Amino acid sequence: MNEPDFDGVDEALALVGRAPARLAEPRPPGHRDTSWPQARALAARAGGGATPRVRRAPLGAALGRILAEPLTALTDLPSFDTSAMDGWAVAGPGPWEIRAGDSVLAGHGPTPALPDGVAVRIATGARVPADTTAVIRSEHARTEPGRGDRPGTTPSGGHLHARHEVVPGQDIRPRGQECRTGDELLPAATVVTPAVLGLASAAGYDELATVEPPRVEVLVLGDELLTSGVPHDGLIRDALGPMLGPWLRALGAEVPAVRRVGDDADALYEAVTGTDADLVVTTGGTAAGPVDHVHPVLRTLGAELLVDGVRVRPGHPMLLARLTASRYLVGLPGNPLAAVSGLLTLAEPLLRGLAGRRAPEPCRAPVRDGVHGHPHDTRLVPVVHRAGWAVPLHYAGPAMLRGLAAADGLAAVPPGGARPGDELEILDLPWTASTAAPVPAPAQGGCFT
Repeated sequence: MNEPDFDGVDEALALVGRAPARLAEPRPPGHRDTSWPQARALAARAGGGATPRVRRAPLGAALGRILAEPLTALTDLPSFDTSAMDGWAVAGPGPWEIRAGDSVLAGHGPTPALPDGVAVRIATGARVPADTTAVIRSEHARTEPGRGDRPGTTPSGGHLHARHEVVPGQDIRPRGQECRTGDELLPAATVVTPAVLGLASAAGYDELATVEPPRVEVLVLGDELLTSGVPHDGLIRDALGPMLGPWLRALGAEVPAVRRVGDDADALYEAVTGTDADLVVTTGGTAAGPVDHVHPVLRTLGAELLVDGVRVRPGHPMLLARLTASRYLVGLPGNPLAAVSGLLTLAEPLLRGLAGRRAPEPCRAPVRDGVHGHPHDTRLVPVVHRAGWAVPLHYAGPAMLRGLAAADGLAAVPPGGARPGDELEILDLPWTASTAAPVPAPAQGGCFT
């Protein structure tokens, strides 16, 4: 059943000195909630239309950020011919006379060219002498000591013999094997992972041009919320305050504050207008009850409602509003699982757009068991991965988090439900989308990988 229209909240608009008191406006005739896929697309498009802030960050501070421009090689890689193994650099056909008392080591400058018929000790990563034919691995070579050499010591002369056929160029990494100067190594919008940092350093970078993460402020609304202790006397614990900040950070946002705001229109107005965050996320107050002030305050602000209600369960009375040309508000329902539904439906694609990240490929998995659906709306159901199946979990009511806490993702069940074996779209949870070491960025991968 849809949420009721707005009534009885004229006092919410009596914001002294800002707007005259008036009756709450009902939804206009013909208003229709947005479909779940369309709501996600609208949120992504809104975020993608913003101009991202770019900042050059030292490599040590760039982890988890998004490349604002392609990563191009500042040098050839490798920048000179190098030995791929410890062994012998040889020139011409063998056997080779060992150049006495000489070794080519990594980190040293150029060495004299190697004449035909001569071999010299070389270390992995060392610059290969000019005119070298190949590198022979130590275990693939046999030395014939020179006069006066003791067995088991490095020959000071003598000859080198190959145990196997020597192929020209073997175990030499030629200059530019990996890339040439100016080659595009990675496109813009790539997440800076530890491997990207390593590549950037090897390619000559000291800092990277990255998109500054969107700043998000969370406003947890309600007089009935406790921050400690056991629920009592009609009061309940705040489940969203502890959850939303870390979740938004896992989506790549900076969250400078998670604040509690009572059921007061003036206080909500002050909180929304008193921040310069790119995105304000509110919890609760999006329906039409006597203390649901989000819609009235947005009207007072002259905000543009991009999404006002989504055909999804739980989470139907969610909304997305444009506060200014570059600032947004996502209103989440107050029930915990419904709020998560709104977070993944509207906030995640909006933040992806604001951060300049590419949209992930949609991920689908077969559902093991049949799932009841809503007659007209998409339903988001916590699932766990078991042997290639998405298994629906219990405790999936709007006010419940027990199922979500055990879940690997949320399955999008189409109107009417799903039968065993049906493939459903899976929304990954940021902490299950990657099994790699923790990275302060949106996890890459998907569908339980």
